[in-house]
Amino acid sequence: MELTCSFPDITADVPLPPLVRVRQRWESRPLTDVPGATRAQLEALGLRARITPGMRVAVTAGSRGIRDIVPITRAAVAWLRQAGAAPFIVPAMGSHGGATADGQRQLLASLGISEESIGCPIHSSMEVVQVGSLDDGTPVFMDRLAHEADGVLVINRVKAHTSFHGTIESGLAKMCVVGLGKRHGAEIIHRTAVEGLRHLLAPMARVMIASGKILGGLAILEDAREQTADLVGLPPEEIGAAGEARLLERSKGLMARLPFHQIDVLVVDELGKNISGTGMDTNVIGRLPIPGQPPPASPVINVIVVLDLTPETHGNANGMGLADITTARFASKVDFRATYLNALTAGLVGLCKGALPIVLPTGRAAVAAAIRACGRADPAGARVVRIKNTLHLEHLLVSPPLLPEVAANPDLELLGPADWEGLT
Repeated sequence: MELTCSFPDITADVPLPPLVRVRQRWESRPLTDVPGATRAQLEALGLRARITPGMRVAVTAGSRGIRDIVPITRAAVAWLRQAGAAPFIVPAMGSHGGATADGQRQLLASLGISEESIGCPIHSSMEVVQVGSLDDGTPVFMDRLAHEADGVLVINRVKAHTSFHGTIESGLAKMCVVGLGKRHGAEIIHRTAVEGLRHLLAPMARVMIASGKILGGLAILEDAREQTADLVGLPPEEIGAAGEARLLERSKGLMARLPFHQIDVLVVDELGKNISGTGMDTNVIGRLPIPGQPPPASPVINVIVVLDLTPETHGNANGMGLADITTARFASKVDFRATYLNALTAGLVGLCKGALPIVLPTGRAAVAAAIRACGRADPAGARVVRIKNTLHLEHLLVSPPLLPEVAANPDLELLGPADWEGLT
């Protein structure tokens, strides 16, 4: 995108506040042997007794931002082969990757998942097979290559969804219905917006499981530092059911959050699909601009500035509509085809997050405009927080008006002064 318009200069007289570096203290006990935990959970699932020599097993991959997805997937594939199976990877990511087989293979490569790194073939197709339907006739689709396999092992992180709240959100059921459902499954589950996600996800997952193809699931739980806190094997009957619901509650207790309730300006260095499905995690920023859906109670943020787009998102700027102001640098990197395909496939849930924010020429202009518009008569009183992204929240930069809250919070540590580097 080439921007040739003349930007208004309304921010030159707005001073940027000094910043102080703050660290959140979290208890963290990540798994020390991720491959070993992977093998142990697959053994505990009892899959060895179900695997026959040469059995073709499709292993799902496709969710972004999972730190240990490569060692987990590699260990699962090695265990399946040792048990006598012939495993292969199938991309399970709905309509992502431009809704093409090559695009999805390339997305896997950007995650570090290749035939060389995992040690098995990758078979990618956008073709689907209908495996059943709900009582109202809603069809349920599965990736054709996965359906032609003798069994499917579903691997995914269980976490809070960024568009709705329910007993089942992002996790194994979603990987089945949306991931393995390819573009067809994604469009069906999103066509009634939040209601479809909340009410259809689990029933559609059960229809897929009733096909007999799903061998089980391997659920990944991550802590506030994005480290693997636990791996849990779930039998098919617990996917989209009580077992997965319990893991979701555990995951919500582990997630990172901003430590302030009221923020005037939040500056986010980068947005991207590798950070969150919506570019920025709505549970972190407290914004859920979906008609009829209440936003999280906290935090309350007046203005959000996004400075840049991550390279790993390949131009997909889904979620940029959650921000109010951005930069010319960000806008120039947006792949509107990929972004709009993702947003429109998600229906109303995506439409609300796909609009381009106000674009200003530099990061400094964007931040200054946010401070000017944030509702504070005196810019020096603005409660400003700067973060790298919504995944990495251990280190924050804050303005002086927030320092009393920092001093009063035993989970926050004051580290010293910082500056506004990188505002180009």
